[in-house]
Amino acid sequence: MENQHHPARRSGLADGVRIAARTLVHLVLGGLALIAIGTVVSVLGPMVALDLATPAMSAWWTVFTAVVVQAVPFLLLGTLVSASIGAFVPERVFSKLLPANPALAVPVAGAAGVVLPGCECASVPVAGSLMRRGVTPAAALAFLLSAPAINPVVMVATSIAFPADPMMVLARLLASLATAVVMGWLWVRFGREEWIRLPKQPAPEKTTSTGSRWDDFRAGLQHDFLHAGGFLVLGAAAAATFNIVVPRSVLDLFTGSPWLSVLLLAVLAVVLCVCSEADAFVAASLTGFSPTARLAFMVVGPMVDLKLIALQAGTFGKSFAVRFSSVTWVVALVSSVLVGWWLL
Repeated sequence: MENQHHPARRSGLADGVRIAARTLVHLVLGGLALIAIGTVVSVLGPMVALDLATPAMSAWWTVFTAVVVQAVPFLLLGTLVSASIGAFVPERVFSKLLPANPALAVPVAGAAGVVLPGCECASVPVAGSLMRRGVTPAAALAFLLSAPAINPVVMVATSIAFPADPMMVLARLLASLATAVVMGWLWVRFGREEWIRLPKQPAPEKTTSTGSRWDDFRAGLQHDFLHAGGFLVLGAAAAATFNIVVPRSVLDLFTGSPWLSVLLLAVLAVVLCVCSEADAFVAASLTGFSPTARLAFMVVGPMVDLKLIALQAGTFGKSFAVRFSSVTWVVALVSSVLVGWWLL
């Protein structure tokens, strides 16, 4: 009787391996195709725009393609993590790792961002998957904010961008973590269920029981990547438009005031949509601004920018994105000022 089960087990394992291999091949080929298309478009796009329109259109296209090409690999990484969590990680894992009390789960989830590399584009689908798996929204939102802001890649990039100012790394870590935890606690205290539209798991195709997990993974990956990618394009278009419409001479008027410079860079972080792995180098190049203003740029950017607001609106609903992004911007700005005054 036992021998009769061995062929079925081997057949099920073989089916799983074949599905995994096909999925990996599709991901590799799709990723290479996206990179190739993005590279060609970013090179040829400005040249075509110059011929067909104006230099302004060329600059718009350059910024747009740069934001999209920069974000797509991290978005793909985030959707891979999201689909893996939804398909392979049981709900009981999260109930064991996080405290049952939401107020205690928030700092634990915020601190978890230290160990998971990722961009703000990746954090939205991962947070949605955590909510689908039963994680309290407050903890998932704290992780959403902290993961792209304090992960190891970002910390190393910040230390390289500011080699003569190691306190900037500590200041960014403390201000970003404080913002994530405070926002989680604010949701515990004031958040309402009707403010957030919990993401639904896409219904997988009916398959045999041996391949159901891999089919769930494939369906979740396809749904999350296409859904989030559309809103990423909208946010990138908005960021490119701002770069073209606002003249640089207007920005120079704010560098003389320490308070106005902080506000300006906090606003620029929202509209420029610089990836969290690269924003430290942009901040380091803004030598005319104070250290606190540059800190605000690095703290606000990974938590509130146009493409992230668009991704949140598509995943959790427009009403949530407006409320959450507005309050996050204020908390991040206050945290940056306080930590900057203390350490910088």
